[in-house]
Amino acid sequence: MMISRTLGSATVIALPDAEGIFFQPREEAFPDADAEHWRRADERDPAAVTPDGRWRLPFRCFAIRLDGGPGAGRLILVDAGIGPADAPARSWAPVPGRLPESLAAAGISPDEVDTVVLTHQHTDHVGWAVTRGPDGSTGPAPYFRNARYLLQRTEIESIRRQGPDGLAGHLLDPLAATGQLHAVDGDQRLTPGVRLLATPGHTPGHQSVLVESADEDLLITGDLLVHTVQLLAPELAYAHEADPATARRSRETLLARLAGRPTVTLGTPHLSTPFVLL
Repeated sequence: MMISRTLGSATVIALPDAEGIFFQPREEAFPDADAEHWRRADERDPAAVTPDGRWRLPFRCFAIRLDGGPGAGRLILVDAGIGPADAPARSWAPVPGRLPESLAAAGISPDEVDTVVLTHQHTDHVGWAVTRGPDGSTGPAPYFRNARYLLQRTEIESIRRQGPDGLAGHLLDPLAATGQLHAVDGDQRLTPGVRLLATPGHTPGHQSVLVESADEDLLITGDLLVHTVQLLAPELAYAHEADPATARRSRETLLARLAGRPTVTLGTPHLSTPFVLL
């Protein structure tokens, strides 16, 4: 069963892609978290911890379907999961993911998607963006053939600096070849009620997506926070942040800003529940 939330004319749909055990102890992933942090986090999100204390990690994407207003008919996908069996995330994530099946269950054809927002470059968020044919004989080619793919310009530049053998060759070049790669700079309105927000730190050009309505906001976080422990204690660094100080500033600033709104829901790729009240 698909889990979704409706805000005005927008329906936000959580799309499961996979679930697995994180590859390192959570105490190493969050080295500044103490026993009290973990007690509070486990009390709020008990499904995230296994009986032997390991981190159970979901991977999910989100679709935003606009059914009315100026953006009526648009379909925006936020992130592209871990990907098929040969995706770059295969070295650590439980590929293949099941995003295509989740899209079908939600009644979404890949060709309906007009915009793909990639929150950042980590391989568990870009896996289905570009794929090869079923037998490996075709591609790589954009999986969402009719979509613009949006990345912060800072993120694109960061990927390019890593050289052509990584995501530059696997992700950026195929998207650029079809004219589907679009660089954005900072905050940007995608359509009335849907905005990109620059939230750097986890990676140089990390971005999140804010869906707004009269009585509720919904923030699709990307990896602005990756575990409930960072929701309860936003000051805690995650070991795989490119710039922990900037990530902390992005997290604390945005969460504090949203806390002043009447109702705020977080759409999270990695917490056990896709929609969490702030």
